[in-house]
Amino acid sequence: MINISNLEKKYKNKTVLHINSLSIEKGNCIGLVGNNGAGKTTLLSLMLDLIESTNGEVKINNENVKKQNWKSSTGSYLDEDFLIPYLTPKEYFEYIGKLHKVDKEAIISFMNENKSFFDFEEMGKKTYIRDLSKGNTHKVGILATMLFKPELIILDEPFANLDPTSQQLLKKKLISLHQSGTTLIVSSHDLRHLTEISDRIILLEEGKVKIDTPNNESMLEKLESYFILNNEAV
Repeated sequence: MINISNLEKKYKNKTVLHINSLSIEKGNCIGLVGNNGAGKTTLLSLMLDLIESTNGEVKINNENVKKQNWKSSTGSYLDEDFLIPYLTPKEYFEYIGKLHKVDKEAIISFMNENKSFFDFEEMGKKTYIRDLSKGNTHKVGILATMLFKPELIILDEPFANLDPTSQQLLKKKLISLHQSGTTLIVSSHDLRHLTEISDRIILLEEGKVKIDTPNNESMLEKLESYFILNNEAV
């Protein structure tokens, strides 16, 4: 589904990302890990054609992302810049639904189904997105990626700023989406949650793929040990 070749991003004379080759198959749930500055957000931004690569390319469904045909089948949320702050959450969902031809009844049904995660009537009736708490803003962005049932969902730090109950609900949602065949790419510092939802782990270090391996029962322990040793070496 996603093919990356000779992908490089430089800022002035500094290379922040260099990936020779990376493929992600349809239906994969990728857990993307790495320390701050490892290149995770840069990689996701290049996948979404938010920034221009210095060299190389990213293809989704065999087409370069610059052609943008992938947008109708991809849901993504990296940060608050993806939202429209002067809309209420309900208005924002209606806007996203209109873009992806989701009828109003389906939107209402989706919002009702997700009341345990975000109560649109209570939290979003008259409140603009810009006035929501960090956690609730995050929830709006995350749910919007799922509204139109895309083939691919890309999320950057989705568990951040969420309370424990919301983290568990989100984890269940992501597992359900994975089981239904949705391709997921989730970047997170929360190693436990990430290893519980992913079938494959990709670890970036200094802009390069250091580890790319199927997930297994001992992966959490391996990752924790890796980052402990890496920190001690600094």
